[in-house]
Amino acid sequence: MDLELTGRVALVTAASKGLGRATATQLAADGARVMISSRGEEELASTAAEIAQATGAQVEYCAADVSDAADLARLLEETQRRLGPVDVLVANAGGPPPGGFTALDDDDKWYLAHELNLMSTVRLIRGVLPHMREQKWGRIAVVTSSSIKQPIENLLLSNTYRVAVVGLAKSLAIEFAPDGVLINTVGPGRIATDRVAALDANKAEQTGASVEQVRAASEKGIPMGRYGDPAEFGRVAAFLVSGANTYTTGQNLLVDGGMVRAI
Repeated sequence: MDLELTGRVALVTAASKGLGRATATQLAADGARVMISSRGEEELASTAAEIAQATGAQVEYCAADVSDAADLARLLEETQRRLGPVDVLVANAGGPPPGGFTALDDDDKWYLAHELNLMSTVRLIRGVLPHMREQKWGRIAVVTSSSIKQPIENLLLSNTYRVAVVGLAKSLAIEFAPDGVLINTVGPGRIATDRVAALDANKAEQTGASVEQVRAASEKGIPMGRYGDPAEFGRVAAFLVSGANTYTTGQNLLVDGGMVRAI
């Protein structure tokens, strides 16, 4: 299938590794010119070079903290300067800290999650919408979590803010559909990323089980019987932000191997 991404400018945040990297790699392989971003410049530079070498695409990078409004503004300016206006946005951010209600304070936890997961999405979309509306074509995917359908134990902040992002995306999808801008969210289940490995390690420490035991128990709850590969997520996200997607908007798609039972 031709995803009709050749020459399109794509911006992918939190893309030095994991889900963001996999999505950026797929977009580059399908012909997009890609800007990737994350906080760590050294790892980001290495990732950009590796994606470019593997795909032959133009891949730029710009270090930025998505929870910082000034950094996001600079990222958008750099993307336009180097590649042009953004046609495709994949808004991704690291997950907020784990913890239950009594362990989470305002300054270090709630406000951080608010800026990291909700306001970063607001600011990124605000920055790319004018061009998309003007050209009557744009694609936006926001990376969320399976917690939008089924809360995850000990991840209260993610359970709260991922759902807020879904409300935002659904509302904007309705508002800007007449302008040809399609907006969806895509939620990973148990994908084999550093984030999931860290969560498994945290649970192992809390329960006294080994990390291997924690993972095995998680896999028993997944009908496909395994963790997903980041590339499997990247292919789904790439379709949603491609020209091949012409009529899907306002949807919340899970890539979870059937883990979530909710309809």
